[in-house]
Amino acid sequence: MKLFKPKLKPTVKDFIAKYFDEREEWREKEDDLEVLVLLIRFLRPLKPKRVTSVDLSDLIDFLKQNKTYRYNLSVYIKEILEGKKFNKILSDAAILQDVDFIFEVKKRIFAKFLPNQPQKDTLEYVLNQVFYLDTDIIWVKKIPFDQLEKIYEVLGFKSLYITAESISPLSELMISMTLITQRISGRAMETDVIKMVPEFDGYESPFTAFEKELLEIEERIKIGPIYSISPDDLSYKQLQVLHKQCEDFVEKAFSNTSKYGISLRVNQNLLRIRQQLERLKVLLPLLITKDKNDERQNSILLAIELIKYNCYKNNVRKFIAESTQLISYEVTQHTAKTGEHYITEGRKEYFRMFTTALGGGFIVGILCIIKLFLAKADTSYFGHAFLYSMNYSFGFIAIYILGFTLATKQPAMTAAALVRALEEGKKKQGDKIEKYGAFAILFARVFRSQFIAFVGNVIMAFPVSLLGIWLIDYAFDYNLAQDKWLKLLTDISPLHSAAIFHAAIAGVFLFLSGIISGSVANRDKHAQVYFRIQEHPFLKRTIGKKRTLKLANLYEKRWAGIISNFWFGIFMGSTASIGMFLGLNLDIRHITFASGNLALSMYGSKYVMDNAMLFWGIFGIGMIGLVNFLVSFGLSLGLAFRSRDISIFELRFVTGAIWKHFKRKPLSFFLPTERKKKTIVEDKFLHHE
Repeated sequence: MKLFKPKLKPTVKDFIAKYFDEREEWREKEDDLEVLVLLIRFLRPLKPKRVTSVDLSDLIDFLKQNKTYRYNLSVYIKEILEGKKFNKILSDAAILQDVDFIFEVKKRIFAKFLPNQPQKDTLEYVLNQVFYLDTDIIWVKKIPFDQLEKIYEVLGFKSLYITAESISPLSELMISMTLITQRISGRAMETDVIKMVPEFDGYESPFTAFEKELLEIEERIKIGPIYSISPDDLSYKQLQVLHKQCEDFVEKAFSNTSKYGISLRVNQNLLRIRQQLERLKVLLPLLITKDKNDERQNSILLAIELIKYNCYKNNVRKFIAESTQLISYEVTQHTAKTGEHYITEGRKEYFRMFTTALGGGFIVGILCIIKLFLAKADTSYFGHAFLYSMNYSFGFIAIYILGFTLATKQPAMTAAALVRALEEGKKKQGDKIEKYGAFAILFARVFRSQFIAFVGNVIMAFPVSLLGIWLIDYAFDYNLAQDKWLKLLTDISPLHSAAIFHAAIAGVFLFLSGIISGSVANRDKHAQVYFRIQEHPFLKRTIGKKRTLKLANLYEKRWAGIISNFWFGIFMGSTASIGMFLGLNLDIRHITFASGNLALSMYGSKYVMDNAMLFWGIFGIGMIGLVNFLVSFGLSLGLAFRSRDISIFELRFVTGAIWKHFKRKPLSFFLPTERKKKTIVEDKFLHHE
């Protein structure tokens, strides 16, 4: 039998020897970039994120020992890079280009699958073809810098500071900085942006001053004969001061969102200005050199930055994270303030919560009966969706306006208050045990507030529904639930239906209603709606200043909640009809309505239902409530963590602290057992104005 030796895989040395020897095979390729693409493929690790370092020392030694290979490779790369423009990469790549959030997301996602291809005379085209993977910058940065310096010397690359003529690397660098500063100045002068920073009124814009100072430095560099500036240059120091003032302007605008609110458009404008200032912070030091060593290092750093920006230009995840963080912060800031009112501290607040929950249960009991009537209406799926939605919406609005409590509306609000307490604890306290311990105590208060609200809702919705359907039967001799009792009972049984899944859907809607409340409050604050109502000339003339002020205060206090409850009703009322229309098993289950429906099913069956079904119905009510709570609270907690840039990994410390507190004081999760002693964090957030 003949044995065959396995064919060895070609190495990067073999590749260079093949294309860059005396025959110069690289010149025979129709596509100039093909050989460079193959060369980078040899150097690229299979799993860039896992390697600790990319060692090119063997390649460097090989090139040093072979003059022909070294010379031809140098000529090849220089011919590719010669005269290539790259100012667009520095001024545009990885920087927000459009204030329309949805359009920017769609554009980036589309470019992921079908990348934009610039003109072939640009460096961006070269980088798109050669470093086309998002992970390329990861392994490039893992090449030791001293090896990059050796490659720079071995291949005889020229310094960035040889000339400032047109299309030279230095000229492209300065053009990009000029473009960025001009764009910043224009954005910063927009009315909606200036409105966010009234503290800068009456002062010269730092952006305009920065633009003038940079232009003066660039003009000096262009004259030469030294095409750079020293670190001690007074104009450069002034430029740094102005850059800091520009950053302060942006940070002040972001911090003022608590006073003035913020729209997504203004958020995107400020985010773009911040990104451009960060880009300038990276590029400005490239104008400074002390010696030849600085020239070499700056030239290499510029090359790395170009690769990085080109790799990150279509990054969707980072864009969404940066764009939504501040908006989510402002939304959850509002829900945090609202949520503080849902956290009971002492017995008085605890039993007041129980009383308001009884009121909420009373209205829900009535809503259950009305929905049973509406189900008999002869209309389409969407007709029923409209009727059910209006029933839910006006019922929820009534609960809200009358000051009653719907139990599962709490988690979406209280989660943000809890995370804000944790955030404050991080700032004030260095002791982890104390910080998370304070959070655990606050969580116990949230949980018992939710528990007593559940109890109040359930024990009132049940008898009200039962009494209501009995009165209808007594007055009109008509058992409203006679034909539907089995379905009502089956729908709340986790064993006989998808009640758990439907309860999770309701939990999502509870979360969304909290988001709507916060976003409406933020939008109205930014648009100064309350102030505009208060100073409305027609209203002041017709109903008087005092009544106009009362109307403005009423709007400020109630409108966001009304809109939130209205949409919550729409979500709850239309889900089942949409599910039937699409042929999907979609519906909602809410603990309070489940309690009312159990009462209706019992009366509809004339109390002769199977005991096992009754058990699963009662058990289902508890499970539905638990899932309602877990889903809405979990989603709200995740958003609150995200909005405050707190790592989700902190949840393990939080859950550990909660478990320890539960083992120590289990009753505190159900009854107000603590004394009046509180930590600083709890006191601040339970009495926050």
